[in-house]
Amino acid sequence: MFQRRTALTAVLTTTALLVPTAAEATPRPVPALDREVVFTVEGTKTYGTLHVPAHRRGQRLPAALLLPGSGPTDRDGNQPPAVTPHTLSHLAAALGRQGVVTLRFDKYGSGRTGLGAYASRPGDLDHPAFVRQAAAAYRLLRAEPVTDPRALVVAGHSEGALTGLLLADEVRPRPAGVVLLQPQAIRLLDLIARQLHAQLAAAARGGQITPEQQRVNDEGVDRAVSALRSGEPLDPTGLLPVIAQFFQALSDGPSRRFVLGNDQVDPSTAAGRLRAGTRVLLTCGTADVQVPCDTTDSLAEALRRAGAAGPGRTVLTGVDHNLRGTDPNTLAPAVVDALRAFTDGLR
Repeated sequence: MFQRRTALTAVLTTTALLVPTAAEATPRPVPALDREVVFTVEGTKTYGTLHVPAHRRGQRLPAALLLPGSGPTDRDGNQPPAVTPHTLSHLAAALGRQGVVTLRFDKYGSGRTGLGAYASRPGDLDHPAFVRQAAAAYRLLRAEPVTDPRALVVAGHSEGALTGLLLADEVRPRPAGVVLLQPQAIRLLDLIARQLHAQLAAAARGGQITPEQQRVNDEGVDRAVSALRSGEPLDPTGLLPVIAQFFQALSDGPSRRFVLGNDQVDPSTAAGRLRAGTRVLLTCGTADVQVPCDTTDSLAEALRRAGAAGPGRTVLTGVDHNLRGTDPNTLAPAVVDALRAFTDGLR
């Protein structure tokens, strides 16, 4: 009898060693990390940052590709040293806290990437090149083992929103969601003309120019836009020197091809090609002087007609173009709330 009990006890003890405890059965958490990534697009090494939030080992997470605004804007949303709002790094941090993987990168002309293959021919850099660069980044993000291929998102700020709309129609699998943050919602030259008209009106109200100068320059701006689109010579008659120089640079400078190519794209038409059911967040800020909320009306309507899912357009009270409210060093709380409402629907 004593021997039987000993044998049984040994069996039970061995079995107990083979069965994991509750603590052992739970996968160990993987801490959050930022990782430098490099990918090559048409001969140009592109540098970026992949942020992976803390998660359970083996867990698949929603993932967002972050696309910056216009100009030489880097992966953090900056044009150093003068313009450093950190828009994209703040977005990555906010989405990370919501359990979303993010990839952001230095696009052509910015950060470590620079002009790359276009260094000797900057005038050849057009908007489709930026879309192709973003597509390569999307493929990299999709291939990450931690990302959920059914919950991929393209999130663009300002001009990056237009890039994101075009990208969403090209990549496979198509993104489950698109985030359009203070987007370029009308054709580029129309937006530029609107901004210049607003600046002329403000100058007239402040007594810096006369009402007649405002009228002449308003007409000159519209005339210059028409000339750019038709390829005709610019007529600077009556234009203030700063405005004449601005349009001359667009007409003769290295950005001409980019500007005219971008201007050919109607954001509403691009939105109409989204797959029905795509989850979309479109934001506009009441303190945004670059992209006023009313410029997003036609884009919001196009998204509705395309059958996009919610949350749709969200008006952010007191939020500026770089997604800031009263604190210039972080995202406005309303932006974080809007992102959370969007990401909650991805799970």
